[in-house]
Amino acid sequence: MSPNLKDIREAAQRVKPYIHRTPVLTNESLDKQVGAQIFLKCENLQKVGAFKFRGASNAVFSLSDKEAARGVCTHSSGNHAQALALAARLGGIPSYIVMPNNAPLVKKNAVAGYGGQITFCEPTLEARETTLAKVVEKTGATVIHPYNDERVIAGQGTAALELLEEVPDLDVIITPVGGGGLLSGTSIAATELKKGIRVIGGEPEMADDALRSIKEGKIIPSVNPKSLADGLLSSLGTLTFPIIQQRVEQIVTVSEVGIIESMKYVWERAKIIIEPSAAVAIGVLWEKKIDLSGLKVGIILSGGNVDLEKLPWQK
Repeated sequence: MSPNLKDIREAAQRVKPYIHRTPVLTNESLDKQVGAQIFLKCENLQKVGAFKFRGASNAVFSLSDKEAARGVCTHSSGNHAQALALAARLGGIPSYIVMPNNAPLVKKNAVAGYGGQITFCEPTLEARETTLAKVVEKTGATVIHPYNDERVIAGQGTAALELLEEVPDLDVIITPVGGGGLLSGTSIAATELKKGIRVIGGEPEMADDALRSIKEGKIIPSVNPKSLADGLLSSLGTLTFPIIQQRVEQIVTVSEVGIIESMKYVWERAKIIIEPSAAVAIGVLWEKKIDLSGLKVGIILSGGNVDLEKLPWQK
């Protein structure tokens, strides 16, 4: 059973005491540049700097007392790890996070700062999963998957719920897609709230497994993807894929140049710090691969966690 609008509304009430209701910003020069009216839902200003805090909070605060006592665990290279560690800390329960040893230092430090107990592993999916299995065996903690979890999907859908409360007459909503938690949660909220709204996923050309999965009608795993958008390198999940198949109009790929250019433009003109993964959603409009001119477009800026020592436009 995939989550429905009722689950997303319940999630919104459950997480309300813990999350930020993030602002929706507009920028005239960006509108002119891409030829549409853009409404930026700033999840880069969410706690932990990413939308992931919504899903993690919904999952943590949905646990039974018995489950909560044993804590939560996950494997994640970044934003979900931080989100789960903080949500667990707010809930007064332990969190165990498996991270690849090549995760950005800024993300490792943040997870530790939020009280997550980190176990490092090799940067392969197999290593992450086997290490996590050992952690579960040792601790009895509940696994909160970064995206393939109904509670997480419902939590992520709350961002679109807020966006449509503020701008109910949107024609289109665009989000980035990696594992598909944000895109699937957004697509449920949007299509249930507004008849005829178009939901589009933005994906790096260098990590285009979601596009290929939709074309093939089955999950095509992401094999060694290389993109600046390090938050979008996961494969779709068994829960997210069918929702996206059913509710998302299309997946549009964005070049690495498009990611950098649109990210830099948003920093310079809108004065908003976004990470490359968030810039992918802007890149859909930037590269004009599909015609959205003159439409009202909501974009969920997924996060703003950037390593300031390694900005993509610095030589």
